[in-house]
Amino acid sequence: MTAAGLIFANIHDATVPELTGRRTMASIPFAGRYRLIDFALSGMVNAGITKVGVLTHDNYRSLIDHIGNGKDWDLARRNGGIKILPPFITAYDSALSGRDGATRLDALINARNFIDRCTEDVLILADCDVICNVDLQAVMESHQARGADFTMVTTTVDTAVQTLDSHAEVPTVNADGRVTDIAEYSGEEGKVTVCADIWLVNRTYLQRVLTEAISHGHKSFYKDVILRHLSADKFYAHHYDGFFGRVNSLESYFRCSMRLLDHDARVNLFYRRSQPIFTKVRNSAPTRYAPEAEVKNSLIADDCIIEGKVENSILFRGVKVGKGTTVKNSILMQDTLTGENVRLSCVITDKNVVIKDGRELCGHETMPFYIGKGVMV
Repeated sequence: MTAAGLIFANIHDATVPELTGRRTMASIPFAGRYRLIDFALSGMVNAGITKVGVLTHDNYRSLIDHIGNGKDWDLARRNGGIKILPPFITAYDSALSGRDGATRLDALINARNFIDRCTEDVLILADCDVICNVDLQAVMESHQARGADFTMVTTTVDTAVQTLDSHAEVPTVNADGRVTDIAEYSGEEGKVTVCADIWLVNRTYLQRVLTEAISHGHKSFYKDVILRHLSADKFYAHHYDGFFGRVNSLESYFRCSMRLLDHDARVNLFYRRSQPIFTKVRNSAPTRYAPEAEVKNSLIADDCIIEGKVENSILFRGVKVGKGTTVKNSILMQDTLTGENVRLSCVITDKNVVIKDGRELCGHETMPFYIGKGVMV
């Protein structure tokens, strides 16, 4: 069985407006050196996929900069490779609703030319708001063995650890693994089985349902496509048990990031011999620690200068922590500069933030204090 990939870069931008004001959900920085798209893209590459389309709508300059020609994922190829697929918008279209490519179904319809040119047996569809390391080769084998038309990856979420919103889809799966119903999350607490926003679909089947959706003016991928065909066609679920996080708010981004300070969580997500997570490689100098520096339980990228105290925090490349400064339970993105005697707690700084001497900024794990890109405080 052969497969191509389609990644949705913008579908959930509105859930984290603080981080997506100047970028797509796909290019949100994560874990000190990665972008959210790295998880979906690496999963596809690890499954032997060599043709990937990235469906995007707007704000995709940073996404293009990150992906480049795809060489860091071994996708700089003469045949196949990776392609950015912006929406096709005419002057007439743009004068209307401005929503072209804004939903999953819109994006698929806009990518119909890419889909029609594919010769692969199946297409793997993936969102960028989820953080996981799924063995897509195993999902493909399960899909083929069952003779499925459509396979969705599911996972079990503990609502005490991961918040869910109404966009989460809760499938009903019978003993044979067949999906019999799908409902929106209604607020139940405890452990809930949800869709991991990864799907496998037969290419010819997808072409048929997209043609039907266009002819009937359908708008929703779940309500108008999946639910409409659920009882008549072969829809199955493949369960995933590894690390799973969903970025659906600034709080959830903060919590997902902080979970990686736990060694077992990092091993579960990153340290799988046959399933590495790839990202854009940058050549940077090692981080320099001053004699008075103190670092405890933190992830610190290359090219940082640490002269103060860092605890339970994540620092991206090029961050400077000044003398007498204390950084606790915080996320400092690329090239953040803190002056001397600064106090930060539960703070998220975007790229190129400058915090002057003596500032004290404090948030909470349920409401982290966010400082936008390029802001001086």
